[in-house]
Amino acid sequence: MLNQQSNLDLMFQALADPTRRAMVDRLSRGPASVSELAKPFDMSLPAVVQHLQALEASGLVSSQKVGRVRTCQIEPEALSLAEQWINDRRTTWVRRLDRLGEFLAETEPETRT
Repeated sequence: MLNQQSNLDLMFQALADPTRRAMVDRLSRGPASVSELAKPFDMSLPAVVQHLQALEASGLVSSQKVGRVRTCQIEPEALSLAEQWINDRRTTWVRRLDRLGEFLAETEPETRT
């Protein structure tokens, strides 16, 4: 559980940056080389590599080097951890709001008299 929490922390930290979110968005369409990922950004290649290292550390992205080209791809299974965490909170709040709605429906006639 603790390891899962630290992975989740790394994932949300990686996704907190708009550049990294844009890279994840691009990789969701398919694998891309580092130079392809760098094209839309006005930054140096070493800066792009730092962003990719943060994404790799979080488990969201993996890369493979073949010759001189490093190709990155998204790891969809990693997103399931964040999805599960968000869904657990959503379920909790839906239940709370349902209970509140039931309570208000039960007490509404009493307040009208």
